[in-house]
Parts: sequence; structure tokens; C-alpha cells
Amino acid sequence: MAFDEGLAERVRARLGADPGVTEKRMFGGLAFLYEGNMAVGVSGDELMVRVGPDATEAALARPGARPFDLTGRPMRGWVVVAASAVAEDAALADWIDQGYAFAAGLPPK
Repeated sequence: MAFDEGLAERVRARLGADPGVTEKRMFGGLAFLYEGNMAVGVSGDELMVRVGPDATEAALARPGARPFDLTGRPMRGWVVVAASAVAEDAALADWIDQGYAFAAGLPPK
């Protein structure tokens, strides 16, 4: 599956030049990892966000969010956010910051 390069560029711009951030093709899209832990990703024109198990319910209550499910079994601690819900830079930044904060709290891989 291809990914929206424009959305990927917006994610890159938000993450800046953080030396701990790397990119890797995963889940048919592009993942952004912090110290080896995935924080956010782009799949198609949607944003994948690692929010953590404790924040999943609140994240799913936000507009455009749904469970991250590739196999019929939703991945706990992850959500997918529709393109329409991250069209505004402030909304995208909020999702990216949440994913980055969760990944930054994990031990490096």
C-alpha cells in the first residue's frame, strides 16, 4: 500500500531534526520511531498513532479515530486517525505529540 507523502512530510516537519527519530517502512506505510519504538506512522492517507493502552479509550473518543486493526484483532494501544481529522496542522501536531510522548517513555530498543 502506498502512503501519502504529503502527510509524511508534515509528520517529518513536526518531528524536526530529532536524532532519536528514524523512519522505517512498516504496516504497508511509513513508520516514525523514537529510539526504536514506533510513535506514529502514515498508511494510505491516514495517521497511525501509538497512544498506549491506558490512553486508547480517550483517543478513540476523538473525532476520526478508530482502532488499529490489520488482522481482525485490534492492536491495543494504537489508533488510526482519518485524514479529515488531521487536515489542520494543530490537530496533526497533537496526535504526533501524543505518539512521540508515549514512545519516548519506553526503553530504547
